[in-house]
Formats: sequence, C-alpha cells, structure tokens
Amino acid sequence: MSTLLIIKVFAIIGLLDTMYLMWHKFRGTDVACIGFPKEWCRRVQYSPQSKTLGIPNSIAGFVMYALILMLAVTQISGALWWPLLFLIAFGFAFSLYFMFVQIFVLRALCTWCVVSFVNFSVMAWVAFLR
Repeated sequence: MSTLLIIKVFAIIGLLDTMYLMWHKFRGTDVACIGFPKEWCRRVQYSPQSKTLGIPNSIAGFVMYALILMLAVTQISGALWWPLLFLIAFGFAFSLYFMFVQIFVLRALCTWCVVSFVNFSVMAWVAFLR
C-alpha cells in the first residue's frame, strides 16, 4: 500500500473522528466513551485543555485532517510533500502533547483523542519512515 494512500485513509478516519466530536461540541452532549470509564471522557471533553487559543481541539483537528487530505490528494511529483510533512508532524506533536496532558494532568483518556493519536502516529510513521 502506498504512503499517500495510507495518509488519505487515516486522514478520512480523522475527519470522521473530529466531525463526531464537533457534533457533540455544538450540541452540548457527551461523547460515547468506548473502552474507558464514562467520567474520563467527560473530564477530557469539558476540560480547559479541550480548547487551544479559544478554539475547540475538534475544530482545529478537523482543519488539520482536511488540509492533510487535500495535500495528499493533490500531491503531484512531490511538489507538496514538505507542507504535508509539516502538517503531519505538527498534528503528531500536538496529539502527543495532548496524550501527555490526558495521562498526567487530567488523569483520564478519551476514546476519540486516542483514535486521533493513533491516526497521527500512523501517518507520521509512514510519512517519515517511508
């Protein structure tokens, strides 16, 4: 399977993940907490760290995944490879930081944040170790 195809697939998964989170954000309802205690997802979902510079992380994540997918789809002869790598690295670093915050500050994990961390980890792995 090609690097770009893997990035496209995981960007689409990320878009679906963040759309689910945005839907709950706008409705003001709790997300489903699969694999973790429900109170953990609530703690993460309503924490001060669920926003960065006043922007909900779900919206920022959606924009990141959309840009990554757009760059992966329009990739022509490597011309857009560096911006794609930058976005993947930035997304991976942010999701790694947020996993640290969940584990050591909030002491709770949210299913959907873990999914995003796995997505960015896979994209970073295939993008940088191809």
